[in-house]
Amino acid sequence: MKTHVKVIVLAAVTVVLLGCSLTNLGLPAPQSIPPSPVVIVATPTPLPAGVVTNADAEELLLINVYKRVSPSVVNISVIAQDPLNSRLASGFVYDTEGHIVTNHHVVQDARRIWVTFFDRIQLEAQVVGSDQDSDLAVVKVDRPPDLLNPVDLGDSATIEVGQRAIAIGNPFGQEWTMTTGIVSAMGRVFPQQSGFSIAEIIQTDAAVNPGNSGGPLLDSYGRVIGVTTFINSPVPGSVGVGFAVPINLVKQVVPQLIATGHYAHPWLGITGRTIGQELVDALHLPVTQGVLVEFVDPEGPSIEAGLRGGTREVEIENFPEPVKTGGDIITAIDGVPARSMDDIITYLQHTVVGQTVDLTILRDGKEMHVSVILDERPGR
Repeated sequence: MKTHVKVIVLAAVTVVLLGCSLTNLGLPAPQSIPPSPVVIVATPTPLPAGVVTNADAEELLLINVYKRVSPSVVNISVIAQDPLNSRLASGFVYDTEGHIVTNHHVVQDARRIWVTFFDRIQLEAQVVGSDQDSDLAVVKVDRPPDLLNPVDLGDSATIEVGQRAIAIGNPFGQEWTMTTGIVSAMGRVFPQQSGFSIAEIIQTDAAVNPGNSGGPLLDSYGRVIGVTTFINSPVPGSVGVGFAVPINLVKQVVPQLIATGHYAHPWLGITGRTIGQELVDALHLPVTQGVLVEFVDPEGPSIEAGLRGGTREVEIENFPEPVKTGGDIITAIDGVPARSMDDIITYLQHTVVGQTVDLTILRDGKEMHVSVILDERPGR
């Protein structure tokens, strides 16, 4: 940065007479004159016009997204069966029929639910349907269609790491708060309390906190790309690692919740372990990648298809529990490589109950194919 400085300097002239002083000449002694101040005038370095234009454009983009989407975001207040578990959260308007999308864990065990809109109108809501395995829920309010502002749904299959991510919600009860960041990772797989997992979770560094749950995660166009669901933090606040259910899963689950109050998740009925180098070395496996089938549920569809689970337990150093070996090894599902159990979970998230999938397996060192008709997960 360059700074232009104007300095005003007063020159002082000193008269020197050899062997005498001004006093000796009969002249009055000079008075002490304070030095004149140095005046510095700093001129800010001008920014290139393009930098300012770009900054203004980004500000305007975010302002526009907030103005367009905030009327679609709601504040949800839940009075739980246990009053100590009452909570504040977020949601968004899904359609003009009064359906609002939020998280399952927001409405779980709710006794009463209140929805507050951007215009400060508060209405009581009823649960239409809720799904623990996807952590999605739909509640409904009675409000005229012309006063409802549904969101635009994006496509989570097209999301790229590094693109802008915008969250609008009610962190700590601070209503209609916008935070921004980027999509910091894709394809996360997280287990739920039910023991099943959600795949293709979106990770973002946009600040999300308690109260953001159920609110929308948006792209630069203001389209919903995910439903904010939880944070991964050692303290009760954001450290830049937040997660959202992908909008494409919302598109699968929500219409069924509205229609029937229930979503049927497909199920293979197996417990598998991702094969890594430690397993390869310890068990002398014939492959370096795949899924070792440890258990096949006797009530599940895979047992009917003839898939085999492990037959003996082996203690392996650094493993918290014995590994059941001797079962089939799955290497692909419908021709898609299954390098890990997460790959199988992710693939199944795009299937439906009743669909037949082809498993490529290794049994006794030989490649085989097993066809499984997917059943619905138990306990639903």
